[in-house]
Amino acid sequence: MDAFRRDFLKLAASGAAGAAAGSVLATGAQAQAAPVPSAGSGIYDVRAFGATGDGKTIDTPAINKALQTAHANGGGTVRVPPGTYVCYSIHLKSNTIFYLEQGATIVAGPVPLDGTTTGGFDPAGPPQPWEAYQDYGHNHWHNSMIWGENLENFAIMGPGLIWGRGISVGRPKGYTAQPYDEHELTWQGLPGVANKMIALKNCRNVILRDLSLLKGGNFCILATGVDNLTIDNLKIDTNRDGIDIDCCHNVRITNCSVNSPYDDGISPKSSFALGYPRATENLTISNCFMTGAFIPGTMLDGTWKRWPANTKVHRNGRIKCGTESNGGFKNIAITNCVFEGGWGFALETVDGALLEEITFTGITMRDIVNTPILLRLGSRLRGPKGTKVGQLRRVILSNIVSYNSASEFGGGGIIAGIPGHSIADIKVNDCYFQHRAEAGIESTGRVPPENASAYPDPSMFGALPASGFFVRHVNNIEFTNVEIACADRDPRPAFWLGDVDGADFFFVKAPKAAAGNTISMHDVRDLRTVATRNVADLQEERIDSKVL
Repeated sequence: MDAFRRDFLKLAASGAAGAAAGSVLATGAQAQAAPVPSAGSGIYDVRAFGATGDGKTIDTPAINKALQTAHANGGGTVRVPPGTYVCYSIHLKSNTIFYLEQGATIVAGPVPLDGTTTGGFDPAGPPQPWEAYQDYGHNHWHNSMIWGENLENFAIMGPGLIWGRGISVGRPKGYTAQPYDEHELTWQGLPGVANKMIALKNCRNVILRDLSLLKGGNFCILATGVDNLTIDNLKIDTNRDGIDIDCCHNVRITNCSVNSPYDDGISPKSSFALGYPRATENLTISNCFMTGAFIPGTMLDGTWKRWPANTKVHRNGRIKCGTESNGGFKNIAITNCVFEGGWGFALETVDGALLEEITFTGITMRDIVNTPILLRLGSRLRGPKGTKVGQLRRVILSNIVSYNSASEFGGGGIIAGIPGHSIADIKVNDCYFQHRAEAGIESTGRVPPENASAYPDPSMFGALPASGFFVRHVNNIEFTNVEIACADRDPRPAFWLGDVDGADFFFVKAPKAAAGNTISMHDVRDLRTVATRNVADLQEERIDSKVL
C-alpha cells in the first residue's frame, strides 16, 4: 500500500481528529520551516510552495502547485496550516487529501460588484445543448472556489474554515439593498466570477469531513455524477443552498448542521446536467440539523441571531428532493434529523423522474414556516422533447413530531399528484402534527387549482381546505396513529381527499372541535376508518362527496 493510501485510510477512519492530525501531519512550526517535500514523503505543506496565509496575498498558485505535486508523486496530504489564504479557483487532484488545520481559513478572492470587469476565478466553461433543462448553476462547475472533475480517491478534510464571502454577490445598477440581502447573484455568467464554493463532477471515492463553510454562494457543495461520496460533520452557514447531490450514487450525509435561510439545506436532485438522465440513488441522510431561522454567519460564530421581526426572508433551510428531476430518486433513507424555523420536507418529481423507495423517519420539526410535508408529482417536464410525467410511489413517513407550524398550507402536509397521474403507496404513521391557528384561515370548501406545470412549492395551491393533510390524486394511502392538533380552533376539516383510490385511517386523532368535520371526501374509492376520533368505523367502496 503506497503512502497516500495509508494516510487517506488513517484520516478517513479517525475523522481527521486532532490525534490523527498530530501523527500524520507535521506541526505548524515544522511545516513552515520545511523545504519542498521530496517525492514519496506524503506530506505537502502549502507554505513550502509559497503560500503566505497573510490574508492579503493571492495564494492560489501555491496551493494548486502543492496539489499538483502531490498528485504527480503518486498522492499525499496537502496541508494548510493556520492562516488566512485568499484564493481563486483551487484545482483538486486524484489521490490527495486537502487538509485544513484548526485556524486555517480559505477565503474567496475579491471580485467586482458592478459587472464592468472580470474577476479571477476560472471561467464557467462553454454552454451545453441541454442548459435549458436546469438552472444555470447546475450546468457549470469550474466557476467555483474549489473544483474537481473526473477525479478519484480524494478528500477535503480538517477543522478549518472555507469562507466564500457570498461568492460574487452583485446587484444591478439602481438596486436598493435590503437588510441582510446577500442572496442576489446577478453576475453568474461574467468571466472570472464564481457562484459555488465546492463543485465536483464525475468523481468517485470522495470524502468531505469536519469543515466549516461560510456563505458559499449558489451552492456550498455541488456534487454531480459523484459516486461513493461521504459528507460528515460539516457546519454550513450560508446564503443559498447548503449541499446539492445531483445524479449521484452511494452517498452518505451524516452529522451536518446547515443554516440556509435563503434556499435549501440539503437538496438531492437528478438533473440533465450530465447530458443524460441519471438517478440519485442509494442515499442516506442522518443526524443532521436543518434551519433557516438564523442570520447567516451567526450559527458558526455561536451568537445564533434570529431574523428581526418583519424581515422578509424565505427561511428555507430544509431537505428537498427536486426540483431538477429528470433522472429519478431511488432508495433514499432520511433519519434522525431536526428541522427548526424553516420550510418542511419535500419530495418533488415534475420533470419525468421516477421517485420511489423513500423513508423519512425519526424527525423532529419546530416552527415550520410553510407545511411540514410536501409530496408533489407534476408535469413541468423541463427536459428533452418527449419527456413524460414521472411517478412518485412507495414512501413511508413515520415517527415525526412537528410543533407550531404555519397553518395556511396545512399543519400536516400536501400529497398531490395531477389528473391521470397519481402518487401511489404512501404510509404515514406514528406522527404528531401541531400547527398554530392564524387569522383569516377561512378556506373550508375551497378547491385549490391543479397548477400541474407550475414550479413545485406549497404556495402553488394557495390556502388549503384542510387543517392537516391535503391529499389529491393518490392511490393507496394509509394514516396510522396520526394526530392533527391546533393551538386554537381551526374551522377546516383535518383531512381533505380528492380523487383518492384506497384510503385507510387507523387510530387517527383530529381536534374535538372538528366533530363531524374530520375528513372531507370528493371522489374517493375504497375508504376504511377504524378507531378514528369523531368518525364511526366504516368501509365504503365509493364516495362522491361527503364529510365525516
